Amino acid sequence: MRIHILGICGTFMGGIAALAKSLGHEVAGSDAAVYPPMSTQLEALGIRLQEGYRPEHLKPAPDVVVVGNALSRGNPAVEAMLERGLAYQSGPQWLYENLLKDRHVIAIAGTHGKTTTTSMTAWILEHTGLQPGFLIGGVAPDFGVSARLGKGRHFVVEADEYDTAFFDKGSKFLHYRPRTAVLNNLEYDHADIFPDLASIENQFHYLVRSVPGNGLIVANGGDRNLARVLERGCWTPRQTFGAGSGDWQAAEMADDGSRFKVLQGGKPVAEVRWKLLGRHNVENALAAMAAAAHVGVTPDMAARALAHFQGVKRRLEVRAEVDGVTVYDDFAHHPTAVAATLAALRGRVGQARILAVMEPRSATMKLGVHKDSLAASLEAADRVFVYQAPNIGWDVAGAMRPLGTRASVLKDLDSLADAVMGELQRGDHVLIMSNGGFGGFHEMLIDKLERNAAPRC
Repeated sequence: MRIHILGICGTFMGGIAALAKSLGHEVAGSDAAVYPPMSTQLEALGIRLQEGYRPEHLKPAPDVVVVGNALSRGNPAVEAMLERGLAYQSGPQWLYENLLKDRHVIAIAGTHGKTTTTSMTAWILEHTGLQPGFLIGGVAPDFGVSARLGKGRHFVVEADEYDTAFFDKGSKFLHYRPRTAVLNNLEYDHADIFPDLASIENQFHYLVRSVPGNGLIVANGGDRNLARVLERGCWTPRQTFGAGSGDWQAAEMADDGSRFKVLQGGKPVAEVRWKLLGRHNVENALAAMAAAAHVGVTPDMAARALAHFQGVKRRLEVRAEVDGVTVYDDFAHHPTAVAATLAALRGRVGQARILAVMEPRSATMKLGVHKDSLAASLEAADRVFVYQAPNIGWDVAGAMRPLGTRASVLKDLDSLADAVMGELQRGDHVLIMSNGGFGGFHEMLIDKLERNAAPRC
C-alpha cells in the first residue's frame, strides 16, 4: 500500500511513518519544515520526505493519506486531498486499525509524565523478554527510536489527550481502546483547544468508558481531578499509586528519588535504585510497575529493569559540563512540571545554586493561562531568567514580580545568554526549560561557556 503522511516530521506522525514502513508499506510524507532529527531518522528508513504542502506531493494518488492534527482546512494539500476524493485517515485511527486492534494495548495518559512513563513501561517489558511494540512521544535512549512494531502481543502507546485531526475533534487516546490504562494525573492544559478543565475531564471519562471489564485502570490516587473523572463511572478494576499512599507506593525514598522501596498492598515487594531523579519520577515508576504487573511482570523484575533505564531525552538531560557549570535541558512547560523538575534537581544538588532559564512556549503558556502560578513554580531556583518572545502578549515581568530581584525577563536570546553568563559561578547548575528548540539557546549558552572557560579559571 502507498501511504502519504501529512505532517510527517512531528514525533507522533514520524512514529506512524516508521511503523507503516516496518509493515511493508511504501511511505512518503510532507511537512512544513523537514529538519533533523526526525528527517534523518525517516530518510534512513527509506521514507521520502517533501518540504511544504504542495498538491503535487499527492501525485500519483496514494492509497491513503494519513493526516496529522497540525493540518487544517485551507492547507493546500488538505484541499487537494478533499477535492480529489482521496481516502484519508487520522494517525490514531490508522494506528488502531493497522496495529492496535489485535494487541494488548497499554495506554499511558495524563497531563504530565506520559513520555517518561511510556518509555519506562516499554523498557520493563523489553528487559523481561516480552518484546513489546511501542509508540512514544520522544526518543528513549534505551531503544534509540520513538516507535517499533515489536514481536510480542503487547503494545505500549503514549496516549495524548490532544485532538485527533481537523475532521475528528475527540482526543487521540479515544482511538486506542486499551486493556491496561494508566492515568498519571490531570490538570488544565491545551488552552488552544479546551475551554476549561471540565472539557478535558470529559475526554478522560470517555477513555475510561473504553477500557473493558477484564482490563485494568492504574490511577494516581492523590489526584482530585482524576477522582472526579472516575466517580462519573468506572466499569473496570482499578489500582492506585502514589509516592506516599495507594495500592502501589514508595517508602524510604532518597531525597533526590534515586532510591526507594516499592510497597504493593502495604507490603515491600522490590527496591529501585536508578539514574532518574524526583518524586514525580518515583510516581511514574510506580505507575509503570503496576501496568507491567498486569501483564505478568513481577515487581522485582520491573525494579531490575528500571535499574538499567536510561531516561528520556530532554527530561533533566545533562547537555554539557563546562568549567564547573552543568547545563541541563528539560521539556517542562507547565507550572506543575516546572516545580517538579526543580524539586528533583534540588534534591540532587543540595545547596548548590540553580539558575532556571525558561521559555513560555506552549499554546497554554502563550495565552497566559498559567501566568499567575508561574513564579511560584520557579521558587526553588536561586536565579530565574525568562524569555519573553514577541508572540507573548501578557506581562511576563509582572508575573515574575513575586520573585523580586531573583528574576529577570529578557526579550532577545543574545541578551538572555549574556545575562546568564554574567551570573554564572563554578558549581552552578543551569536548568533550561522549553517544550521547543528555544531558538538554539542551549547551544548558544554552551558555546559561550566553552569560549569563556579559560578566562574564568
